[in-house]
Amino acid sequence: MAHENALDRLTAGVRPAFLWMKRRRWLTLSLILAFFLFIEYITYPSSSEIASLKTVNPRRTALMDQRQDEARSRGDALALRQQWVRLSRVSDDLQHAIIVAEDGTFYEHGGVDWYEVRESLKKDLQKRRFARGASTITQQLAKNLFLSTSKDPVRKLKEFLLSGQLEDELTKNRILELYLNVIEWGDGVFGAEAAALTYFGKHASDLSREEAARMAAVIPSPLRYSPSGTSPYVARRARMILTRMAARGW
Repeated sequence: MAHENALDRLTAGVRPAFLWMKRRRWLTLSLILAFFLFIEYITYPSSSEIASLKTVNPRRTALMDQRQDEARSRGDALALRQQWVRLSRVSDDLQHAIIVAEDGTFYEHGGVDWYEVRESLKKDLQKRRFARGASTITQQLAKNLFLSTSKDPVRKLKEFLLSGQLEDELTKNRILELYLNVIEWGDGVFGAEAAALTYFGKHASDLSREEAARMAAVIPSPLRYSPSGTSPYVARRARMILTRMAARGW
């Protein structure tokens, strides 16, 4: 009897503690869920606006607005160069170059390449800063259309959510077509057609393999490098892209 009383006294405090831990776990999960729902609520645009991208070509993007705001803050005026073209009017070489350079598993993933996300997190933890990018073509499109270049973690979360919505609503070819028409390729230069005319004096449909590789090579730093420039970095990266294209039979 004494033994049972001692056991009861010992476990008397354990049961409430266990229940509190259980409640705290559920509370934590509920708060996380509420946070995600809040982020989804404040994530623009609406589902109907994303669905409209099936047929509507956006004339402005958040990145265009950001670049013009930055120019105004410096006391400058930034003229935008952009010409919309159908995906069929962009050379296969440029399409292939961009896929191997920016998102090798574009046609396989659902908007986010989780392997690249894990590798990016490892690199960031090692460097203790944002050292490695992991954005897919879909994520880059979401950022360009609706968000900003900020490295704010909340912005990145919104990018994840928007990427899933884009993948749900649009075909891969439509995502690629939108991307090729809004991606930044220089100071005020947006889209493949405007970039091809600016740097090589020809239409995006007429780019050579080497020109396409150089176009893709500068996407990570379009305000720093020019596709038609003499930078050793661009030449080296273009050679790497051509090698990857050849390995795929492109």
